[in-house]
Amino acid sequence: MRIVSTSGAGVVTSSRVRLGADATPESLPRRLGTLVVPGRSDWRAAVRDQPVLTAVAELASRARRVASVCAGAFLLAEAGLLDGRRATTHWQLAGDLARAYPKVTVDSDPVFARDGAVITSAGVTAGIDLALALVEEDHGAGLAREVARHLVVFLARPAGQSQFSARLSVREADHPVLRAAMDAVTTDPAADHATERLASRAGVSPRRLTRLFRAHTGLSPGEYVESIRVEATQVLLESGLDSVESVAATAGFGSGETMRRAFHQRLGVSPSTYRARFRSTLSDTSD
Repeated sequence: MRIVSTSGAGVVTSSRVRLGADATPESLPRRLGTLVVPGRSDWRAAVRDQPVLTAVAELASRARRVASVCAGAFLLAEAGLLDGRRATTHWQLAGDLARAYPKVTVDSDPVFARDGAVITSAGVTAGIDLALALVEEDHGAGLAREVARHLVVFLARPAGQSQFSARLSVREADHPVLRAAMDAVTTDPAADHATERLASRAGVSPRRLTRLFRAHTGLSPGEYVESIRVEATQVLLESGLDSVESVAATAGFGSGETMRRAFHQRLGVSPSTYRARFRSTLSDTSD
């Protein structure tokens, strides 16, 4: 790994941490494996830094793949590397990215997103998930598991993993009817939470409840229930205590197949694959 700066000198971060640079971009080999572009909190200043933009564009043209962490996506977008691609960044910056670069399809939900040879990630810790995924891609799951164990992190959250927790969104709900309905779902995901039943318990019509969910969460009641059940599934799978079919029943899915479809749609991996990832980092037994 080589750290470069446009001047070849060290860089002081916004938190006053000093990073040493190995050299200038010109000193790197002609052919590169992975270019990783970090971001800075003031992305507007970053995209006005012409020497940095020139270096990013030139190095990207020589790299097998290009990745960004957090606000680094703005540099890739300014260099034209995200035009026509799906990309993500920290959820607080996703709106800015979409407005500033309309040619980019911005998805604020996943921890990282891959479109061809370009991978963008969300906040700083999402860069760890991204890096582990790249290690696994290049060197296999065995080495990636060892790296994850060394870092004391899970191997790795799937790319489709949301930056948000549906369970925590209850705290942000300021409408009493909506909060009561959301509380009921998070307290017992396996209960009957059909929209009509939720609305009846809340004392409102299904249409009224649906409007409240849409306005405050961007989801329908059914979509919210499914998101809570998927999160409950994740917790159960991480524990490794039950069979996949048993997990499906406990989390409130009618069948293992229904759970698999919802899980894959939201996270991009199967429940079995997800469990294997977490089990491999929690066990001392190698595969």
